[in-house]
Amino acid sequence: MSDPTAPTSDRPTGHACIQSYLATLDNSPGVYRMLDAESRVLYVGKAKSLKKRVANYAKPSGHSPRIARMISETASMMFLTTRTETEALLLEQNLIKQLKPRYNVLLRDDKSFPNILITRDHAFPQITKHRGAKTRKGAYFGPFASAGAVNRTLNQLQKVFLLRNCSDSMFDSRTRPCLLYQIKRCSGPCVGRISQADYAAAVRDAERFLQGKSTGVQEALATEMEAASEALEFERAAALRDRIRALTQVQSVQGINPRGVAEADIVALHMEGGQACVQVFFIRANQNWGNRDYYPKTGAGAGPEEVLQGFLGQFYENKEPPRLILLSHDIEDRELMAQALSERAGRKVDIAFPQRGEKTELVAGALRNAKESLGRKMAESAAQGKLLKGLAEAFGLEAPPQRVEIYDNSHIQGTNAVGAMVVAGPEGFVKSQYRKFNIRGDDLTPGDDFGMMKEVLTRRFKRLLKEDPDRQGETWPDLLLIDGGAGQVSAVVQIMGDLGVRDIPIVGVAKGIDRDAGKEEFHRPGQRPFALRHNDPVLYFIQRLRDEAHRFAIGTHRAKRAKAVGATPLDEIPGVGATRKRALLTHFGSAKAVSRAGLADLKAVDGISDSLAQKIHDFFHTEV
Repeated sequence: MSDPTAPTSDRPTGHACIQSYLATLDNSPGVYRMLDAESRVLYVGKAKSLKKRVANYAKPSGHSPRIARMISETASMMFLTTRTETEALLLEQNLIKQLKPRYNVLLRDDKSFPNILITRDHAFPQITKHRGAKTRKGAYFGPFASAGAVNRTLNQLQKVFLLRNCSDSMFDSRTRPCLLYQIKRCSGPCVGRISQADYAAAVRDAERFLQGKSTGVQEALATEMEAASEALEFERAAALRDRIRALTQVQSVQGINPRGVAEADIVALHMEGGQACVQVFFIRANQNWGNRDYYPKTGAGAGPEEVLQGFLGQFYENKEPPRLILLSHDIEDRELMAQALSERAGRKVDIAFPQRGEKTELVAGALRNAKESLGRKMAESAAQGKLLKGLAEAFGLEAPPQRVEIYDNSHIQGTNAVGAMVVAGPEGFVKSQYRKFNIRGDDLTPGDDFGMMKEVLTRRFKRLLKEDPDRQGETWPDLLLIDGGAGQVSAVVQIMGDLGVRDIPIVGVAKGIDRDAGKEEFHRPGQRPFALRHNDPVLYFIQRLRDEAHRFAIGTHRAKRAKAVGATPLDEIPGVGATRKRALLTHFGSAKAVSRAGLADLKAVDGISDSLAQKIHDFFHTEV
């Protein structure tokens, strides 16, 4: 590892700057960073030979316009050597994700994918949707492209295999079948309507189906149906017939079900007008488990191969890659990328650029979807751009805002108070940037909306000032919309002034006469309030922004209130987690009964040790 060289005021820029580093470099693999005069990272790249790669940048000609711009802005460089080129590739992707350089391809939406989990820690396994770390014991199937894709599959599986999706605590507390049993979506194991052996057989069939062995499942069900019919068990035969029909329906609505590709991600890129859409299809167990589109930031003019390579590295940084990845465009380091993903997954991963056959047809289908998605996105962005331009004209802004933050509070007589911030920009609502604030102020009067807004804005902008004091990132707003009139706007101006932030436009949206939508008044610091025409598209746009903030605030408040309703004194006892809390409540019936229980009774609860029983007893009986 070489020591990074900090930029200095007298260091040359551009080609001369890059040339000055050549004497200090060798042919080791590694990662380089190009920085501008303000020490902001412009670009992160990896190289098989750092000396050769940097020498290419030092040449005065032969570069694309994008690379030429980047070179001209370079004032210093930093280097990290690695043992192998694969290590350099992995390090490069980590740094890109962390630093978000302007000239790199950036993946902006990086949410995890849901899976289906069939648990293995209960006599009657549960089938459920799962997202996040795979810590619970069971069989995981996925990923699915969206929660909707998982829910559709779960719904179909319940029709066919009648597996339960209720929690263990609900299962243990049932005394009669639930509605799902009545509508033939569950076999009723909680009340003994199916034996453990028969339920286990249904679980095995569900797992075989999710592994792509649906034909075998169907044949086995048909054999069972014939046997039941011959034994004159007509009710059982009819139930098996219904399951076969449901299974046939599942297979007919799954869309693209490739015969020759059992497990793959199909990654297709379409670029147009300086924008890009990457469409990812998930094929598992010869079934299509949905698709998702992404709109990466294209690094100020990167080509298709570079965009796709940058996307792959960041996309699989925190996701398990499949055994095969099919691409619409070839990439420069395909074998190296496959090696890096294989090391990360702990098994072989192939990356292919198919030229013929079924795989080419699959890629063509994904590419068509990418083109259509980008077309829709560009049309929506154009409409959004017009609205933002109208917003700038209505409020006298210098330019259309790229980031609008809308704030709202929600509470009931001051209880469970929360603040909410939603964000909108050229691409619509940016839900990954939404923030919720649990109001902490102990000295606030219940229902003090001014005090709540002060706490929310103070916490929001203190953090911004700490994380990005020079406002170089994309998280500083160009406009604040506040729910309220002149009083709220004056209070917000004072709050922002106390924080030293005085250059962000602030507009209060006051509800109209009789709180009638369409008659809103807009308040700006030091100016008279005004209204927009009732049929002005910008007015509808502002109403949507305000309603989204209100929806998010109300939803956050309800979630907090629901959590508070379900809270018990047991939550405050160290060592009593969800499982032991459930055991105590099941044994005694209520938290109040637990508080009255004797030490011997507490020790009798399954999972409660003698020391924990003493701790629980002391919590409720020690005099203060």
